[in-house]
Amino acid sequence: MILLSFDIEEFDMPFEYGKEISFEEQIAFSVEGTHKILDILDKNKVKATFFSTATFALNAKELIDRIVESGHEIASHNYYHTAFSIEDLKNSKEALESLTGTDVIGFRMPRMYPVDEKEIQKAGYTYNSSINPTYLPGRYNNLDKPRTYFYQEGVLQIPASVSPWVRFPLFWLSFHNLPLWLYKFLANWTYKKDNYLNIYFHPWEFMNINQPEKFNFPAYVVRNCDQAYVDRLDQLIQFFKTKKYPFGTFKEFVAKIK
Repeated sequence: MILLSFDIEEFDMPFEYGKEISFEEQIAFSVEGTHKILDILDKNKVKATFFSTATFALNAKELIDRIVESGHEIASHNYYHTAFSIEDLKNSKEALESLTGTDVIGFRMPRMYPVDEKEIQKAGYTYNSSINPTYLPGRYNNLDKPRTYFYQEGVLQIPASVSPWVRFPLFWLSFHNLPLWLYKFLANWTYKKDNYLNIYFHPWEFMNINQPEKFNFPAYVVRNCDQAYVDRLDQLIQFFKTKKYPFGTFKEFVAKIK
């Protein structure tokens, strides 16, 4: 199963590069990018999972309605994107469930930071997708973690997909920078080995973030952004469909493997 997921959140990334952006623009930027994503998914008739912060969802009700009405899954991406406390685990779940009228069974920590699995279980989640099982200097050091799904403290862990053998990460930055033919090759190799693929993106990647004065992002972040990123995702989905690989939400995947 192809597990496409999107972390929808306050667009706070400019702060990491010394730039200011208002809260209203953070929300508006991510809302517009998410609509672009939904258009691609609608066009290709595939379902996905949206990991949303409660803060973003509460400020983008019409967008969340569109996601739910289109048959996609809403999971938790914490209450805020920039701050975390243990109480946020349960509070974000309850806020998203109240807003969407759906059961929120999954969690992903912002920036894939570590989180106590006992607290995840206590908050009522079934699965957690907060591990990138690779090594990336200054970001991830998870070579000791299983590469594919496993259980920990009663919670199903669904790590982001990395290639067999060398554990090359297939996350959003790779999709920006690799030639598309090479990304397809690695993704296909991983799918055939694991029988599923878990890859994730963000709505702001589908926007024009190549604005040095405004955002100050490095070249490896802005390469192939905006319409180029829209086209790349569209082509990737069509590639998977020619292989007749099924698409589904994390919730569907959990039900299948159980």
